Amino acid sequence: MNIFAKILIVDDEIMVTKTLKTLLKLEGYSNVFTFNSPIEAIEWLKNNQCSVIISDFIMPDMNGIEFLLKAKEIDSNVTQILLTGYADKENAIKAINEVGIFKYIEKPWNNDDIILNIKNGIERTQLKNSLQNKINELQELNKNLENIVDKRTEELKNTNNKLATVIDNLSEGLLILNSNNLIEQANPAAFEILKNKDIIDKNFFELVINEKNVKTNPEVDKTLYLKDFSVVDYDKNCTIPIELNLSKIVLDNDIKTIVLIRDVESQKENERLKDDFIATLTHDLRTPVLASLNALDFALNGTLGELNKEQFELFSTMKKSSEDMLGLVNVLLEVYRYESNKIHLVKKEFDIRELIETSEKELKPLCDIENLTFENKEVENIIVKADRSEIKRVIVNILGNAIKHSFKDGKIVVRTETKDGFLSVFVQDFGEGINPSDIPQLFKKFSKGTSKKRSPSTGLGLYLSRQIIEAHNGKIEASGEINKGATFVFRLPLEKE
Repeated sequence: MNIFAKILIVDDEIMVTKTLKTLLKLEGYSNVFTFNSPIEAIEWLKNNQCSVIISDFIMPDMNGIEFLLKAKEIDSNVTQILLTGYADKENAIKAINEVGIFKYIEKPWNNDDIILNIKNGIERTQLKNSLQNKINELQELNKNLENIVDKRTEELKNTNNKLATVIDNLSEGLLILNSNNLIEQANPAAFEILKNKDIIDKNFFELVINEKNVKTNPEVDKTLYLKDFSVVDYDKNCTIPIELNLSKIVLDNDIKTIVLIRDVESQKENERLKDDFIATLTHDLRTPVLASLNALDFALNGTLGELNKEQFELFSTMKKSSEDMLGLVNVLLEVYRYESNKIHLVKKEFDIRELIETSEKELKPLCDIENLTFENKEVENIIVKADRSEIKRVIVNILGNAIKHSFKDGKIVVRTETKDGFLSVFVQDFGEGINPSDIPQLFKKFSKGTSKKRSPSTGLGLYLSRQIIEAHNGKIEASGEINKGATFVFRLPLEKE
């Protein structure tokens, strides 16, 4: 029981207000306020809050229903009890329906009954106030939530606008493909690069030319980088080279492909001009180098007169340096020819074992210096159809690397294997080895390839080997560990043309 709750009693009879106040004080209620004028009571209510209002029905100035309606306008949660005579019972029921009073009590009242109703009324008001406070809190939370949502929505809208601006102004084409490779969305650059304004709902891979028939459906969660693609420019009657980056994502519970298209026509032209310059330069270098070698040969064979020991050693050193320079020039020219597709492979059938043994014989003097031996383990007589001289260049290059990086008094194991329509040639040494993290750089142009010692001297030997093998539709790889040796393997298709 809340004895500190405020109780308001309004009755034009002073005896009634005093009697009720005395009764309530006897029950322990200390905050009892009485008025004999409903107008004065209304003015008090404007500045005070109470839990229960007890009002007479018949009063001057305004009746109980009118008073309670005004009181309800001031405080809708306060519990209202109407005192009425027996003759006004019908009006009291009307007050319950119209005003929403809690109870009506007939005069003369029962003290226990009125005390019980006041107690219940106080509890009712407290519950209504508590409920109203919760509603107010929820409304405030809802208002704050709406403000947060509005703020986040505005931020998201601004972010989307910025992202849309970036995408629309990309110099690279951006496409979204569905699971059937049909174009769903495209930025302005994509329309420009594809030279087509009608690409939506078209199969993307029917709009581009795949020059090497590369698989163009990457697996989910994989990213694929593709070169050797182009689009047709019908206005200029030519093709334009492009490069593609494809990524699979899940968007709207569906698998999509994001395609980034890059126009590399200018880049390809710059590379061609650079390669042409290098090719021209290296080609022009061959003439003075060959002239120097011829002059040195004349000096060394005595045509220009007898040489003493010191002169012979000097000219021999000069000749070796010139031969190395000529070899470098020739490698540069070969790299240029492969990159510009100017190489013409002359494919003939030959025995791979015979070619391996021939290459080993040529390199035997280098093996003897380091006391190395070749061990042909499981090298079979397998007939392949390929450019013999180019494949020999690859074998010599790989064997030469193995010799260069093997420890003294060791061995180099060569073996072959046929599997799934391919011939594989393995060359294993037991020397310095390769750091696994360096392997991805090993076959790149001009790459020293490693953080350790193993490195082709020009950075071109292994790169050229890769070009040769890939021109044969094969593959070359390497593996190894530091100080545990390395294994190089190249694979050639066995299908005969």
